[in-house]
Amino acid sequence: METVTESIYDHPRYYDLVFGTDCASELNFICDVKEKYLGSKSIRMFEPACGTGRLLFGLAKRGFEVEGIDLNEKAVAFSNQRFQRHGLEPVARVADMTRFRAQRKWDLAFNTINSFRHLTTAESAVDHLKCMADQTKRGGLYLIGLHLTPTTGEPLDGESWSARRGHLSVLTQMWTVERNPAKRLERFGMKFDVYTPTKLLRIEDELTMRSYTPQQFSSLLGKAGGWEVVETYDFAYNIKRPIQVDSSTEDVVYVLRKKG
Repeated sequence: METVTESIYDHPRYYDLVFGTDCASELNFICDVKEKYLGSKSIRMFEPACGTGRLLFGLAKRGFEVEGIDLNEKAVAFSNQRFQRHGLEPVARVADMTRFRAQRKWDLAFNTINSFRHLTTAESAVDHLKCMADQTKRGGLYLIGLHLTPTTGEPLDGESWSARRGHLSVLTQMWTVERNPAKRLERFGMKFDVYTPTKLLRIEDELTMRSYTPQQFSSLLGKAGGWEVVETYDFAYNIKRPIQVDSSTEDVVYVLRKKG
């Protein structure tokens, strides 16, 4: 097996497969949130750190107007090519989610799979939340999904899963390399084992993310201003079963509403 040390984000075909396993659940949840909190009006949706655009594409097929940004040029190109293959106008562009301007203000934004934690400083996280608030309509929503650091019990140290599409199969492993509570940073190892009829490839990467306890995330919202917590859910994405975030909570989706 050939082994390379490269960013997993530079392999959008594999990334799209690996993280697409919950796509239908995420799409249904976003639509459920829209119906529950915004009603039946036609709305515009936005995704910062949109990656390969699988959620944008799914929402576009459901008739929503969508827009997305991402720092990775290969991911953006993959997303736009998908739209073009299906006769749709591309909606993704390369931009930094701490400073950007959208085409028009949106009603609902979403960042559901920990991408928010790639903002590794307090300043960048605050800048992002302020930038998002500036470009969200009054009363609009922002869904942020992230893994919190529990203050009671032991956090999850690793996980693995597999995904298959046609003749392509990818086995993924993710494990904790280091936790530094003082610096609020966590390092994770990640590995894609890629299997096709003609190739065996291992891609190794390391990710650094900012950590949040429930109290630290609440404090961040206070510093950024502009947002209030409407409800919280876990990664089961059941709109009928909101959760109460406590000291043992790890997986949570915050439903934020723009103040004012």
